[in-house]
Amino acid sequence: MTHPILLLGFLIAAYFSGSQAKNPLLQYWEEHIGLPYPPHWLAAKASPLNPHQAAVFMKLMEENEFASHLRFFCMKANVACSTNAVVKSKTNDKTLPPVAQWNSVKLKYDIKYKETIPLSVASQGGLPYFRKSMVKEGGFMPIPDLREPMSYKSFLPQTLASKIPFSFAQIMELKKLFGVEDGSKMEKYIQDSLEVCEKKSIPGEQRTCVTSAEDLIDFVVKTLGHQVRVWSTDNIEGSYENVTIGTVKLVYGNLSESPALCHSLPFLFQVYYCHILLKVKVYAVDIHAQKNMNQVIMACHYDTSTWNPNHLAFKLLGSSPGLIEVCHWISENGLIWTKTLG
Repeated sequence: MTHPILLLGFLIAAYFSGSQAKNPLLQYWEEHIGLPYPPHWLAAKASPLNPHQAAVFMKLMEENEFASHLRFFCMKANVACSTNAVVKSKTNDKTLPPVAQWNSVKLKYDIKYKETIPLSVASQGGLPYFRKSMVKEGGFMPIPDLREPMSYKSFLPQTLASKIPFSFAQIMELKKLFGVEDGSKMEKYIQDSLEVCEKKSIPGEQRTCVTSAEDLIDFVVKTLGHQVRVWSTDNIEGSYENVTIGTVKLVYGNLSESPALCHSLPFLFQVYYCHILLKVKVYAVDIHAQKNMNQVIMACHYDTSTWNPNHLAFKLLGSSPGLIEVCHWISENGLIWTKTLG
């Protein structure tokens, strides 16, 4: 058994031995992506664990002693290990309502009718789906909640993330490892995230869930190559507001080279659901909120022919697959990757 004092000494030594090491996310980024730096907020999600500390926690897992050091791990790794962690403050703006209910339905394109949710819940104070023609300079638009329920969590190092159970078949093992209680909000988040990750692809879709920054970069390079651009919404300004639309700029319109969309999932540590769908255009939209202007990234899907007729977008817009384009905002911590044109 690893004595707590010895463990603490080991981790302190590991800290000083790795404190001069370069941020692994930044190093992996420089080696694989043809851009100088990732978005600042994505770089901030790099695991605070250095390789030596990760090795200590992996050893604890192998020796079945991880549970007795769980709280220390959560603190050092900046991950969410309990129901209490999900109520951590997401924003300093206390004028906003509580973070909107996260529902995996919005990320499913083969949704069954029984899985649909009330439109009042789906709207979250604004429109989650809309037509491109509804976004006009000088017009008004109700914006949904752009916040993520668990925006603060970090990635785990790839070596450690690869050892974490990540499937419905292993959900009991996963819950036990992180001390997740039955019936808790965290359990629901885990279930919903795993359901999204294990859904079958619709025709023409490439999809995956990545559990580390390295896996995220590997997916981008595999599907789009090294020369890419990354787009993300600036901040959460405009959430729950009826904003004025400013400049609407097409930043990527090559329908023959589809971008990769990556959605942050509510999970114990940072996990992304990434997918590529046919014929997607990307826009940067200036919205004028009550306090400040925000640049929000908008994705518009111009081929919805393979989507399920019961998809939430068609319910909201009163249409059917293949008849209309469907647009949506990219929320906090969301990413769109595009090939560099030219």
